Amino acid sequence: MNCRSCGAPVSLPLLDLGTMPLANGLVDADVAPGTEPRYPLCVRVCTRCWLAQTDGGPAPELLFPANYPYLSGYSVTWREHARRYAHQMIARLGLGPSHRVIELATNDGSLLAEFAVRGIQCLGVEPAFVPAQAARERGLPIVEAFFGPDLAVALRDGDGGADLVVANNVLGHVPDPVGFARGVAILLRDHGVATFEFPALQCLVDGQQFDTVYHEHHSYFSLISVTHVLSQAGLRVFDLERLSVHGGSLRLYTERQSGPGRSVASAVADLLDCEQAAGVASPDWYGRLQPAADRVRRELLAFLHQARARGQVVGGYGAAAKGTTLLNWAGVGVGLLPWVVDRNPVKQGRLLPGCRIPVVAEQVLADAPPEYLLVLPWNLRREVIEQLARGGLTTILPVTAIPEVTIG
Repeated sequence: MNCRSCGAPVSLPLLDLGTMPLANGLVDADVAPGTEPRYPLCVRVCTRCWLAQTDGGPAPELLFPANYPYLSGYSVTWREHARRYAHQMIARLGLGPSHRVIELATNDGSLLAEFAVRGIQCLGVEPAFVPAQAARERGLPIVEAFFGPDLAVALRDGDGGADLVVANNVLGHVPDPVGFARGVAILLRDHGVATFEFPALQCLVDGQQFDTVYHEHHSYFSLISVTHVLSQAGLRVFDLERLSVHGGSLRLYTERQSGPGRSVASAVADLLDCEQAAGVASPDWYGRLQPAADRVRRELLAFLHQARARGQVVGGYGAAAKGTTLLNWAGVGVGLLPWVVDRNPVKQGRLLPGCRIPVVAEQVLADAPPEYLLVLPWNLRREVIEQLARGGLTTILPVTAIPEVTIG
């Protein structure tokens, strides 16, 4: 395997989860058990540019099919994050009706709509039909395609590019991050800004967040590694923010290398120094994640077996991709976790891939309250606790498994 960024041979192991089903590949109940495709899921690190990356993986059309079920707007936490981002960028860049925003991987349009309602010209790029259609129903113009340099040229020549390109939680999802970033550079107008958000590798490793590894994520970025990717594409980082979303993320502000030459904020050098001090550019730092994954598997199974022995029910919350990784890695099936609730009706009535646990509507929490609720998207723990309180379901104890099994 050669590095997706610099082309060097990649051999340093970070995490090996064996074979896994596609994290968002929900299946219908009539699909025969054992027929779902499984693929190796192993992450290695390039010791030249320090990019963490999966070993190959399924084609994008398999990872993001027409019926791709993830819709970001069902998360209150994400909607608030999108609203804050839009307000901040409008103020920071002085965006108005004469400006244009292009969002890549628009999903259901929850973020892009925050610009559109303020009269700013918008365009979304989303390859999967279901979320693309949800965005169109908001009145947003959507190009239903995978993004790359060729599409970037067509969009730039057609409408003159963008003052802001939004590439949040997408750079790690593409098999060619340099080509994707090159397309972003093509889209930008002379004074344009592109923002990239992604889960921070340092948070993933230090927080033992191994369940955020799944086939859709081809790359896992530190500032050290992503700077190398972006510089090859003709982009320079001039500012960044550290975010709490998704368990710890980075938001990078970039411009063309031939752009206006904005001054570089001290936050950039500060984080580079922090990563160097932590050991992100050292092979030893990457040896901690696999033991953590092994430990969490033991802890979760022990908790579930003990609850069952006591005659207590543990339900699940959130048919999230990270839940698919966790449950399949731990070997949890319906005998230990009989159902998972999810607010998204596209997911309800289907089964989580691999473990084949049914996805049900939230009404089950009121009709037959379990003793415990395993919150699979642990980053939404507070949102779930508040939701239980509003519903008067305070007897249900929330449980999270990352970085360790925590009850209450």
